[in-house]
Amino acid sequence: MTARLEDLLRQLAPQVLGVLVRKYGQFDACEDAVQEALLAASMQWRTGGMPDHPKSWLITVASRRLTDQWRNEQARRNRETLAASQEPSTPAEPQDHDDTLELLFLCCHPDLSPSSQVALTLRAVGGLTTAQIATAFMVPEATMGQRISRAKQKIRATGIPEPEWGRRLQVVLHVLYLIFNEGYTASSGPDLQSVELTAEAIRLTRTVHALLPDDGEVAGLLALMLLTDARMPARTTADGGLVPLAEQDRTLWNRREIDEGTRLVDDAMSRFPIGPYQLQAAIAALHDDARTPEDTDWPQILVLYKILSRMRPNPMVTLNHAIALSMVDGPGAGLAMLATLDDDSRLSGHHRLDAVRAHLLEMAGDREAAHAAYVRAAKRTSSIPEQRYLSAKAANCLSGPADLAGSADRANQRFHGDFRRTTGN
Repeated sequence: MTARLEDLLRQLAPQVLGVLVRKYGQFDACEDAVQEALLAASMQWRTGGMPDHPKSWLITVASRRLTDQWRNEQARRNRETLAASQEPSTPAEPQDHDDTLELLFLCCHPDLSPSSQVALTLRAVGGLTTAQIATAFMVPEATMGQRISRAKQKIRATGIPEPEWGRRLQVVLHVLYLIFNEGYTASSGPDLQSVELTAEAIRLTRTVHALLPDDGEVAGLLALMLLTDARMPARTTADGGLVPLAEQDRTLWNRREIDEGTRLVDDAMSRFPIGPYQLQAAIAALHDDARTPEDTDWPQILVLYKILSRMRPNPMVTLNHAIALSMVDGPGAGLAMLATLDDDSRLSGHHRLDAVRAHLLEMAGDREAAHAAYVRAAKRTSSIPEQRYLSAKAANCLSGPADLAGSADRANQRFHGDFRRTTGN
């Protein structure tokens, strides 16, 4: 299969699945029918050429597969008439209608857990195989298969709700945010990042932006992903070790992504009501705009965090706000803000709270306390690159010379500069 044909089928697959699910309502059966249609297309189009209306061709073939399946199942004979009556004929299906967003809404069904929403989105809309998703999330393929199967059964049992655009769109954006998040900094395992997941999150968010070009938060999320992904080439050493933002070779950053992300967020903030994703993108743009760590506009970043804290208060926002505050008013101010999180059950046992506290303590010159906090953080993370980085920092507190300015930059660049669920629940 040529790369062009493969890209086209990947783009059309969720649109065709969305049409079938909307018409027939059986997620599993529709997905199987679409897979058969895609296989038929990959074989026939490669030798016989592409039809004039590829999407309608796929819809017709997939619909016939459903009709054949129901015809062969005695218990479902009553569906045969309905299926035949609704079967589209080329090119009856409007070519300008894209059901991808509706399919995303379905995958982000309100009765599904966030992990199931992510898995089903990657499978049905992203086109990733169960094995690929399982590998990305470091679980056995059978476990991921069961998770996806249970999600489909839940949808079948509860039915397909009518889209509530405002609330459901926020769920969709959050799921895409989580997919990128996991790809940018894996929650566990030997690798710091998964290019496959970040690329898929960006592709899906581009699709949503194309469908909803006048939504400022969709544009903001796409901008945030691009501005963050731009740093990926410089984030790791040759052996996979973590490189803090202050130590990265900024000439390796992807300027095309930075330019696109900056244009997106500038346009969104000038035309639409400001939202959390736009604010985060603006912060990311300020980091990417700095040619050196010392050029970072910390006062402006602090202002943006104050606005974000009022708009979307949660512990991760406070964590990053504390780092920005420490860069402007000193580590003491940042440590005082961190203290407000000690009794928050959502973060009190999280390794990032210990890690940020360790960096700020190191900035303040309390190397013994910083060492203890680094050790706690290393024990609490399941990411091997993070464990190694934090353990090395702990050892350096006891043996290395003080580098307060460098520690300050690294505190920010590791835990603020990285993309870590700032708007998470």
